[in-house]
Amino acid sequence: MLSEVLAGALVMGPMTKGSNLPYRRLCVELGARVTMSEMTVARRLKQRRQGEFALIRRFEGEPFFGVQLAGTRPEEMGWAAALVEARGADLVDINCGCPIDHFTRKGLGASLGRQPRRIQRIVEAMKTSVTRIPVTAKIRLGWNDDDRNYLEQARAAVDGGADAIFVHGRTRNGRYRLAADWEAIAAVAAAVPVPVIGNGDLLFPPDLEAARQTGVTAWMTARGALIKPWIFREATEGYRDMDGDERIAIYRRYVALAKAHWGDDAHGLERVRQFVRWHAGFWYRYVPRRPDGSFPSMQGREPDGFARTPLEALLARSDDAALDYVTDALVGGEDIDPAAAPAPDETRTRDLAEVEG
Repeated sequence: MLSEVLAGALVMGPMTKGSNLPYRRLCVELGARVTMSEMTVARRLKQRRQGEFALIRRFEGEPFFGVQLAGTRPEEMGWAAALVEARGADLVDINCGCPIDHFTRKGLGASLGRQPRRIQRIVEAMKTSVTRIPVTAKIRLGWNDDDRNYLEQARAAVDGGADAIFVHGRTRNGRYRLAADWEAIAAVAAAVPVPVIGNGDLLFPPDLEAARQTGVTAWMTARGALIKPWIFREATEGYRDMDGDERIAIYRRYVALAKAHWGDDAHGLERVRQFVRWHAGFWYRYVPRRPDGSFPSMQGREPDGFARTPLEALLARSDDAALDYVTDALVGGEDIDPAAAPAPDETRTRDLAEVEG
């Protein structure tokens, strides 16, 4: 049963670009046991777009793989749900939370959250179309603070037959700027008779323990998994102080998995570099536990000076010169020498926050 699979699990969330197949493989090696695809648009699947089909591919040995679908038409979403079931998914989810303007302008993602009755109809169509896999819904708290209709959304999904609800603890307009509201997530868990999985600001074991007290069945992490993919191991084994060399070994493992997936010819290596450079825009945000034993927060930024070695100082740099240097060395299989790294430039990587599927 789904409740047994989810119980106590830290789910790797659906993330545009972030939930790519090689990164899911890396996270499974580091302890993830429930993974989700990137957001997949049902209409593009129906149009037989090759790139969209690549998003619903699971890798051999992936323990429990869910596909998240985005769409507004019940019949189209039902058709797509049946397709992903036939392609081997273990779960199919409806996206009611993506805040990105490109999608909300089309009525997808968080825009759907403004229409609970439509959520119900879509879930009903998906449940009717599948024969063996559960159907879930991922919601936000509402469109904005004046329209926090999360209980209405959750109940509509359950009325449509949803087997579980994922709740991101922010409104659409809140994006990722404000702290997640775990009291609201707890209210959903208390209000519906299906498992509720809470999502938002989970980065260290104390965050997971605090979230456990809200009555959720499981947790979901997105940015946390991008910043530190070993978060899944920490969920079961406790905090791990990863030094610079250990982190580099994990990043090199991702490069190996990416080359196995996209190839090591010129075209494949270009794809590998694009993704590694994108991931580097999250990896640099990792900081360890503070010397006083307290932990940084997801929403905060630690002051400079926490790095303990020249390598850690290099990995903490956010300027493009440093990120390009680290990326090229990883992809090229070269040593990463802090003394050989370019001087900091004035260009800072933008904060790559909008990853939610």
